[in-house]
Parts: sequence; C-alpha cells; structure tokens
Amino acid sequence: MELVVATSLGGLTAAGIYLILRLRAFPVILGLTLLSYAVNVFVFATGRLTVGLPPVLSDGASAYTDPLPQALVLTAIVISFGMTAVLVLIALGAFLEAGDDRVNIEDETKTTGENDA
Repeated sequence: MELVVATSLGGLTAAGIYLILRLRAFPVILGLTLLSYAVNVFVFATGRLTVGLPPVLSDGASAYTDPLPQALVLTAIVISFGMTAVLVLIALGAFLEAGDDRVNIEDETKTTGENDA
C-alpha cells in the first residue's frame, strides 16, 4: 500500500511541476491544482490512519485515530478550491485583454526591433 501511495504522490508532484513550468496560464493553474492534491494526499497519508478506530477516544475504545490530518486536508481542499477559482478568473481576464494565455508576452516593439523615436 505504501508503494501505491508513494507512486501516486510522485506522479502527481511530477505532473504538477511539469505543468507549472509551461508558458501558458491554464496549464500553470492545472499544475498548481495537481501539486495541491499531492500535498493533501501526503498530509492525509502521514496521519497514520487506522481502519476501525474511532476519531475520538470513547469508553469502549483503547486507541483512536488522530482527526487533525483529516481536518487539515479538508481545510486545504476548501482553500485550494478558492485559490483555483481566483487564478482562473485572473487568467481569463488576462486572456481577454491580451488575446493570448502565454505567461511571457513581450511588447510588439521588442519582438520586431522597431523604435518609437
């Protein structure tokens, strides 16, 4: 099971970093989303979750599962959804203004070599 979790974390992280390094806005947003998913799975997996134990110590249970990683991941999911929505709106506004979603748009004068003077 550890191999499956480690492989999926590595795949999510690699795909996220690859997409972040692209020169288009929307793949960068997808890369950030994949990277946040990888971090969420990592935090959830490091919580040492056990099957069949209650999240809070009760009278009949001798051990319990720590609910903190679950709460942290739930909070991170909500925050990353809001962050993704804001980034999509910023990228959409930049696309509508510039006509392209490239990250490094240069001025027309720099690319053609013309001077205004």
